[in-house]
Amino acid sequence: MSIAKVIEVMAEGGSIEKAIENAVKEAGRTVKNIRSVYINDTQALVRDGEVTKYRVNVKLTFVVGGDDD
Repeated sequence: MSIAKVIEVMAEGGSIEKAIENAVKEAGRTVKNIRSVYINDTQALVRDGEVTKYRVNVKLTFVVGGDDD
């Protein structure tokens, strides 16, 4: 049996996909066994009428014990 934990993080990037990838990459520096990402919220930063960056608020699920399935 596996035990999973969920944490919430925010990240930004040049696209929504890149922001999600940045969230996983940065969290992965200290959190091991990340298994899934739930996108909780998205935002776009706008300057002079142009979207400059995207922000995501995500929930990351990772295994903390037991099997790694």
